[in-house]
Amino acid sequence: MTNGERARVSRTSVWVAWVLGGAVAIGVMSRLAADVTPPGARERQVTTKVVEYLAKQHLSRAAIDDQAATRALGLFLKSFDPMKVYFLRRDVDEFAANETELDDALRQGKIEFAYKVYERFLQRVDERVAFATQLIAAEHDMTVDEKLTTDPDQVAYAANPEEMNERWRMRIKYDLLVLKADKVEGQAAREKLDRRYQNFARRMRQFDTDELLETYLNAFTTSFDPHTTYMSPSQLDNFRILMRLNLEGIGAQLQTNDYGYTVVAKVVPGGAAAKQGKLKAEDRIVSVGQGKDGELVDVVDMKLTDVVKLIRGKAGTVVRIGVQSPNENETKVLEIERAQVELKDSEARGEVFECGKKAGGEPYRVGVIDLPSFYMDMEGSRLNLREYKSTTRDVQKILESFVEKKVDAVVLDLRRNGGGSLVEAINLTGLFIDEGPVVQVKDSNGTVDHYDDTVPGMAWGGPLVVLTSKFSASASEILAGAVQDYRRGLIVGDKATHGKGTVQTLKELGERLFPIPNPPNQGAIKITVQQFFRPNGESTQQRGVLADLELPSITTHMPVGESDLEYSLPFSQVDAVRYTPYDMVSGDVLKSLRERSVARLAASDGFRKTLDDITKYVEQRAEKATPLRETDFFARRARLNAIAEEEKQADSQADTPSIKRDYYLDEVFAITADYLEMLQHSPIAARN
Repeated sequence: MTNGERARVSRTSVWVAWVLGGAVAIGVMSRLAADVTPPGARERQVTTKVVEYLAKQHLSRAAIDDQAATRALGLFLKSFDPMKVYFLRRDVDEFAANETELDDALRQGKIEFAYKVYERFLQRVDERVAFATQLIAAEHDMTVDEKLTTDPDQVAYAANPEEMNERWRMRIKYDLLVLKADKVEGQAAREKLDRRYQNFARRMRQFDTDELLETYLNAFTTSFDPHTTYMSPSQLDNFRILMRLNLEGIGAQLQTNDYGYTVVAKVVPGGAAAKQGKLKAEDRIVSVGQGKDGELVDVVDMKLTDVVKLIRGKAGTVVRIGVQSPNENETKVLEIERAQVELKDSEARGEVFECGKKAGGEPYRVGVIDLPSFYMDMEGSRLNLREYKSTTRDVQKILESFVEKKVDAVVLDLRRNGGGSLVEAINLTGLFIDEGPVVQVKDSNGTVDHYDDTVPGMAWGGPLVVLTSKFSASASEILAGAVQDYRRGLIVGDKATHGKGTVQTLKELGERLFPIPNPPNQGAIKITVQQFFRPNGESTQQRGVLADLELPSITTHMPVGESDLEYSLPFSQVDAVRYTPYDMVSGDVLKSLRERSVARLAASDGFRKTLDDITKYVEQRAEKATPLRETDFFARRARLNAIAEEEKQADSQADTPSIKRDYYLDEVFAITADYLEMLQHSPIAARN
């Protein structure tokens, strides 16, 4: 159908177009991606080793049985088709007919079923993209009162192609309305949308054997609990980089756009590219060459992970990059010497603020530490390197600087801290308590041990406030729970933290498969082996750590907690361990602090807007469908998109070199000032 031949689409004409267009796609395109090779000995070895770890070391001691296979099948299909817009009911029924055999096959290292599902998925993608092309080229009646269901749990797999066609007709209509809302209309919108689906089909064919194996094994591992995962060799490399907060490369964050180009999203300050000075954000990378004379390899339409592999390399070596600036077709070749790149956005940072007034009239000085993760260079620690990267070391240096600057209180911000190293969580808690148990841990045998801070003294013994949110998870909850149990400081923020109360350990498969020095990277399994408990015996699993003072926030209402995840382990308790609380927090102090905070919140324009945002967000979440009549669509669109605003604020905080002071932090400072005032006549923890 050409542009001049577009007609208003009837459902009958759409179905005919799909039958004619889709028949070609089925015959030509139903084959595996070029990089996916049949499973061999390596894949079987990795699979059997993962199965062995699950059976013998997972906390639940659950069996890989028919129930696990049923769960895994659902998770595997969802990993490819979460919105149920590709697989038909008959596909799912065909796959389900074999589901009780999947656990038996897995124990034998057989993963052929994954290839069967992937091949069928590619076939359905080709059919759908061919059909989408027809729909995109057609006209749509935007005055019809109809709605697109946006919650996949509210829809079943399409019973037949006709039902799927109708689903896609509304999907494309929705896509066009979204583009129009973004000021992209007419032919430009059609071209952009068509390019998006064509590139999606291309990316789906860029799966390689490791990625398919990882996806399939993860369907089984996450059927045990959401945090047990298999990492392919490349994902293991990325995990190591994140934990040690540095890599060797040029210092640039990359992404793929709708045109198949790798685009520079950000040049990391202080990195090799920033020092060279010629690579800019939004530049397109079209080729990569190794060394001063290596051949420039075309990377347009190449998978992003493969482009990254070409650009990364040892510090001191040279990489040549062909780049095109926005709106230019001329290619410039930049020569950049790779260097060590530190991931500053993920490390601790501190800053001192003034707030309130002391009795003498001078302001209080509050030191704020923003801590996005509990990081540790595991390889450096294992090799006993003198200066390996460590959260505790970095925070201790910040606290020492705070003491020199004579701060009156410390605020530790864990609102975007998703966890990390258990060892670092224990050691960091030890900076605020003078010896004692920090966390209890129960293993799969039911044995309960406790891990203590054994270092005498405190790096900071004064008033402490810990900020948390529903994104504060795992290691963050260990610290927050211990601080609360010891009555060492205030927990302020969302109603509760994330609720991840389990401990994972990393088992590198190469070490097990090849018991030799420096074995090859065969990936790893991150497996849940323990559940942790607070000193008072309560788990944070699903429940989280409840705030002493709750501040209104959209994140409290987001479905991002442990209890929202499929197959998360249940809450449980153990006996309390002996520990000696401090007198830093009492019921009377909390009551008074809450009363003062509530009065301020009622008068705060920032928090009034937050409450309005929360109301809109809750209303939006209750809606399971979006209107496709243009007037209704734009009326709904005009309402505040609370989710996007919250994400925007979080992103701006992460990218800012200094800690941003806003209405939220001002209320935290007001609480801190009140707290300092109330502690003047109360015992406080002794400083070193």
